[in-house]
Amino acid sequence: MSTTLKASFLSRYLEPSAILGEIVFGLIMVLTFTLGAGLVIAEGRDATREMLVAILGCNLAWGLIDAGMYIMTSLFERGRNARWWVAIREARDETQALSIIRSEMDAQLTAVTSEAARTELYADMLSQLRRQQPPRTRIIREDLYGAITSFWLVFASTIPAIVPFLIFDRLHFALRVSNGLLLVMLFMAGYRWGVHTNVRAWLAGMAMLTAGALLVGVAMALGG
Repeated sequence: MSTTLKASFLSRYLEPSAILGEIVFGLIMVLTFTLGAGLVIAEGRDATREMLVAILGCNLAWGLIDAGMYIMTSLFERGRNARWWVAIREARDETQALSIIRSEMDAQLTAVTSEAARTELYADMLSQLRRQQPPRTRIIREDLYGAITSFWLVFASTIPAIVPFLIFDRLHFALRVSNGLLLVMLFMAGYRWGVHTNVRAWLAGMAMLTAGALLVGVAMALGG
């Protein structure tokens, strides 16, 4: 699968904030293991192997939890929209129905539309909503794809932590490389967050990197 197709798949089922959130969450979960791993590594390869299995198991579990939460959130939002739709259809008159629409939509549209444009839009929305029945609240294919995407984003963040231990024989060196890769990924996540939130991307990246580096530094000072 090409990079473009991967990006298209991710953006289709998750908002940029959700994508970055899943990645950062996965990285933080890994760091909770590796920040104090110096003491584990000192016990030898068997203990290190158990730590790596624990890292995989933890992010596997949290990936599944996030996937389930994605489906539950999607159902909640769809159900809320259906209740809103029903409230509009059951309004006692057009004035009340338009008031329900306005209370939901004004916060999003007031800054970018005129009063006349919103009045016309809401009347058209009311006409359309009264002609149709609200859809049933149920799990759909997009929910499953979004859940799978959430799962893999969390689980894949374990890879940078594990690969150095498969390459290098010196366990403490592998740990430093592992933490270094995680910090780089935190910087990249912060940078992308900055791009999407219209703040200085490098500053956001450095803030995320600094927070991670401080955690690593504290762990090293305590013997981790």
